Order: sequence, then C-alpha cells, then structure tokens
Amino acid sequence: MVTETDVTLDGRTLHVYDAGPADAFPVVWHHGTPNSGPPPEPLSGAARRLRLRLIGYDRPGYGGSTPRQDRSVASAAGDVLAVADALGLERYAVLGHSGGGPHALASAALSRQRVVAAVSIAGLAPYGAQGLDWYAGMHSSASLEAAAAGRAAKEAYEATDPPFDPELFTPADHAALQGPWAWLNSVVGPALPHGPAPLIDDDLAYVRPWGFDPADIRVSTLLLHGRDDRVVPAAHSEWLARHIPGAELRVTDGDGHLSVLNHAQAALEWVAASIPG
Repeated sequence: MVTETDVTLDGRTLHVYDAGPADAFPVVWHHGTPNSGPPPEPLSGAARRLRLRLIGYDRPGYGGSTPRQDRSVASAAGDVLAVADALGLERYAVLGHSGGGPHALASAALSRQRVVAAVSIAGLAPYGAQGLDWYAGMHSSASLEAAAAGRAAKEAYEATDPPFDPELFTPADHAALQGPWAWLNSVVGPALPHGPAPLIDDDLAYVRPWGFDPADIRVSTLLLHGRDDRVVPAAHSEWLARHIPGAELRVTDGDGHLSVLNHAQAALEWVAASIPG
C-alpha cells in the first residue's frame, strides 16, 4: 500500500509516495524522464522480503510537485533531505533509473552523512565528461542536443511534438514493457499534466554543470547498465565507474534501457547488504 503526502519547502510542494513499512530501512527512488515518482511496483515484493521501505517523489514540475525552473541535478539532494526530514528518516539509500541516476548520485555526493548507499541504473554521466564521447551510441540524441543549445532551442524542439521512435528500445526492452515492467506505462501518463516543462528542465539539467563531482562520492555505489542500451549507452556507467571511488559496475549482456530493470531486485539485495549493521 502506498501512502501519498505533500512536503513543503521554500514555498514549494514535493509530492511524496511512501510504500512502508515504517520500521524498514528507507530507499529513495529517483524516477526517469519523463515519469512520475511512485516507487516501482515490480520491486515491492523484494522490498518487503529485504525489509526495505521504498519512497519516491515527483521531481519539481512532475505530477503533484511544484515546478522549479532552471534547477540543477544537485538540487535533488536538498529536495530529498527535505523529504527525509519530513518523514523522520535519519539514514537512507538512493536508487535511480535513467534520468533518475544522476539525481540519486547527487544525494550520494552531497548528503553522504545521511546516505549509506547509491544505485544508478542506466544513468547518464556528466555532460562533457573528459574521456567520454557523450552522444556516441545514442539511437537518437536530438532531444539532448536541443537542450545543449539552450532553453529556447529545447522548448522549440518539444513544441514540434516529436514522435516516439520504437527503435529507441531493443526487443528485450519491448518484452520487459509487455511483462514485469509494464508498470512503467502507469507512471508516464500522469507525469506531465501541464505539458513538457519538467522534461525540459530535466534535459537542461543533464547538459549543464551538475553542481557536484561524481569523484566526491564516498558511499557504496552500484552502477548497473545494459550492454545494448540505445538510450543511454553503457559507456556512461563505465565512465562513472572509473571516477567514483570504489564503485561496483555491472554491465548485463543482452539488456537495453528498460530490460536492465529485470536486475533491479538484485540491486535491492546489494542495497540491503550495504546497510551498516
């Protein structure tokens, strides 16, 4: 059962989802772009088994959360701290998929007194990262290239209502969407009730300075990526693994951007094993 509540800070509202139980160890879920924030239903059974409490929230502008234009990736760390304080969470882990990956890493870098472990699944590396051809291997980079050209270019791109290209996802991805991860369809529709503004803010944040250096992360970190990912190539997690001290990298053969989530239960097991005794 998921309890929904609102947390207020600086005149803004963050809409929060809490999948309890209250005495389990909290794991904060960071959703992708463009999704809303309920924690993944396919992970609920594993979370109960592992005594983990899944908590999610709508990033600013998504779902029930107030917009925050020109937010940075780093700003997510402060938002999560506000949620944690409101829920009385002293320590917590973070877990993000796709665009949620960098936001999870923000908490790991900037709130490490509170964060015990971080997982980034199919997540981006910083834009312009030295030694990484950032766009290489992306099936379509037009959306992020528009963001790199600035807000006006990105807004103009979204105004064209670009069609979805099914080739963006691999056959394994499409199978996951027809199977255990069909749940993803339920968090896309409610994500943008007022148009593409939060998606635009997300993409702009990815291609600007993040506001932290992944090399500053000192908590246990797992990077999980599908080798065949056409949305965010696996080279992004490989770069992060070279720059986050002690990070563990798992690249799974045959997986794309969505089917890699079939390994998310194993990531939760890793989180449970990383919680200090």
